[in-house]
Amino acid sequence: MTSYAIAHLRSVEMGPDIAAYLEAIDATLAPFGGQFIIHGGKKHHLEGAFTGDLIVIAFPDRSRAEAWHASPTYQEILPLRTDNAEGDVFLVNGVDADHKATDILAQ
Repeated sequence: MTSYAIAHLRSVEMGPDIAAYLEAIDATLAPFGGQFIIHGGKKHHLEGAFTGDLIVIAFPDRSRAEAWHASPTYQEILPLRTDNAEGDVFLVNGVDADHKATDILAQ
């Protein structure tokens, strides 16, 4: 099942470290089949007040998402982001194509 690395970043200090992180991250994703689905972008608010940037990276499964985050190549560049941005980052599995909203009631 597809797994997603999701980041809600706030207070990003754009500078040389963030630029270096952005230049290096794609190479860390490739061995694990990761690809950007959402990477910031202009938001059209429909409800609430969401601040910051949303980043979503899709992986073929949870084990590859976890392996990417733990990999030495990603861990090496991670401080370039964490030292220059605040935010929340987590992994979450997607759902099957036939998923219905009521499926969560059976859990």
